Amino acid sequence: MTKKINLVIVTGMSGAGKTVAIQSFEDLGYFTIDNMPPTLLPKFLELVTHTEDNDKVALVIDMRSRSFFSEISGILDNLENADDLDFKILFLDATDGELVSRYKETRRSHPLAADGRVLDGIKLERELLSPLKSMSQNVVDTSDLTPRQLRQTISEQFSSQDNQAGFRIEVVSFGFKYGLPLDADLVFDVRFLPNPHYVLELREKTGLDKEVYDYVMSFDESNDFYDKWFSLMTSILPGYQKEGKSVLTIAVGCTGGQHRSTAFAHRLAQDLEEEWSVNESHRDKDRRKETVNRS
Repeated sequence: MTKKINLVIVTGMSGAGKTVAIQSFEDLGYFTIDNMPPTLLPKFLELVTHTEDNDKVALVIDMRSRSFFSEISGILDNLENADDLDFKILFLDATDGELVSRYKETRRSHPLAADGRVLDGIKLERELLSPLKSMSQNVVDTSDLTPRQLRQTISEQFSSQDNQAGFRIEVVSFGFKYGLPLDADLVFDVRFLPNPHYVLELREKTGLDKEVYDYVMSFDESNDFYDKWFSLMTSILPGYQKEGKSVLTIAVGCTGGQHRSTAFAHRLAQDLEEEWSVNESHRDKDRRKETVNRS
C-alpha cells in the first residue's frame, strides 16, 4: 500500500545554511539525508512510499554532487507530476559578501572554486543555480539570519499541527555520588532537605512510593523550595522555547538519587505536563538495589 510523501528538497548556495536547515527539519520530525545524489532520488522515494516509516522527508541536494545539473532538471519534472508526492524546494541564499565572510571564518574551500578565489566559485555557483532558484517555492535569504532565526523561519514555513511539539522537557533525577547527567542543561541540588534514607521503614523505597513522597513533601522547607523552583521553571521555559531549543533537560539530584530527587522530579514533571511536553526519568532510582543484589 502506497502513501503520500511530503518531500522537501533543500538546496541553494554553498555556505547559506543548508546544514542548519536539515537539522531543523530533523527536529520537525522529518526523515533527513544530507548530500543525496540525484540519481538515487527516484529509487529512494519508491522505497519510502512502500514502507510504514515517516512520510515526511527532507533531502539536501547541492553542488557537492558533480552530476547535479546534468540530471536534476528531469528528475524534478518527474517529481512534480507524481500523484503520491507533495513536493517543495527550499532554496537558501545569501549575498556574495556574506558568503565570502562565512568561508573565511570556516577556512573551507568552495566546491566550485578549485584553486581560484572563493568569490569566483560563488559567482559560478550563483549562475548555475539561477534556474533552480526560479523553480523554488520557498526562497530564504540568510544573510542577516542567525542559525536560531533560520531554524525559526523553517519551523514557521514547514511545521504542521502534528509536529509543532518541537520543544520537549526532560526531567531527570540522579544521585550526585554517581556523577552529573552529561546532557543536563539545568541542575538543582536537594541534598539540603531531610533524607528518608535515615528512616528505616523508608530506606528501601523510592521517591515514587507514596510513603517516601509524602515524607519528603511534609516539611515546610521542601514546599517552600518547590514553590520557588516551579515558579522559576515556568518563568524561564518560554525563553528556552523561543530561543529555538528542541530539548531542555532539567536534572535534580540528591545523594543517591533514590528518595528526594526522585520525589521532586516526579512532582515537577507532573505539574509541567499541564502545559508542556514532558518526559520523566529517574537515572539512579534503583542503583542501590542493583548494587546490593550483585554483592
